[in-house]
Amino acid sequence: MSDESAKSAEASSPDAGSGPAPIYREKLWPAWWLWVAGVLLGASISLIFFPISVTFGVLTMFIGIGLVILGLVLTTPTLEVTPGWLRVGRARIQTEHLGRIVAHRGDAAREQLGPGFDASSYQCIRGWINPVVTAQVIDPRDATPYWIFSTRKPNAVLSALGSGEPVQEHGVSFE
Repeated sequence: MSDESAKSAEASSPDAGSGPAPIYREKLWPAWWLWVAGVLLGASISLIFFPISVTFGVLTMFIGIGLVILGLVLTTPTLEVTPGWLRVGRARIQTEHLGRIVAHRGDAAREQLGPGFDASSYQCIRGWINPVVTAQVIDPRDATPYWIFSTRKPNAVLSALGSGEPVQEHGVSFE
């Protein structure tokens, strides 16, 4: 999504507090192993303080774990469909500017993220979530060809966006 279209979408988008109720909402939480790695990383910060004082070491361990967990929570993007809007992470677009919307799983998802990937697309990809959705952008003022984003429930996203496309298991493109 270009800066100009992002600004116009932000300016005309519904207020988060007073907007319509979501049709679909999903948090793209980190995988379990990232939480474990985060706790270990946060705890490892305390190792340099234990020789000074056990109390100070334990205190920095809890602070380190808390900061890493807070970072994981704050950086977890939200996927939300409301009447007329799609929001993925910090970006929003009116659904009237979306064309073909297709979900991909397995080989089809790998195709979209590998050989079929267009670097000028808007991406919100989480490597630990296999299914992805591609939403074609048909706004002539927007240079972004499509959005591609991760979801754990591709059928629910397709339904919320009004797409009748089945989830693709093999490669498909917009061309």
